[in-house]
Amino acid sequence: MESGMILPDTEDPDTAPFWAATREQRLIAQKCGACGVLRVPPHPFCASCGAEAVAWVDLSGRGRLWSFVIQHKPTLPAFEPFTPFPVIVVELDEDKRLRMTGNLVARPGAAINSVDPASLKIGMPLKVTFQRVAPDVDLPYWMPA
Repeated sequence: MESGMILPDTEDPDTAPFWAATREQRLIAQKCGACGVLRVPPHPFCASCGAEAVAWVDLSGRGRLWSFVIQHKPTLPAFEPFTPFPVIVVELDEDKRLRMTGNLVARPGAAINSVDPASLKIGMPLKVTFQRVAPDVDLPYWMPA
């Protein structure tokens, strides 16, 4: 799809379970094994209590548009054909403190510039979809729910 992207290290010990789940079309988060706080993105320890114990839990894949910016000049050449496009912050339904940054698409498989920026409204419901961008990388993208 977008060749020339900087791709995540899918074998990093802290994030490998997240990337394995996205390849299965699932969105997951870490849950602290000590205090139960959910965290996104993955970290090697809990910011609330400092514990290293972690479990991975499935998320609903639903959220709301918390913030956005329209990217007019890409930071990487791979994104030049898609400008302008929205870069969004999604507040996940599981916890208002859980937020993910990502891209918005009109439908599964659509380009990251497929949503009219004028249609974006803070608080609009979103749901996750996944797009394969490399043989071992499926990125979570968001689309209007």
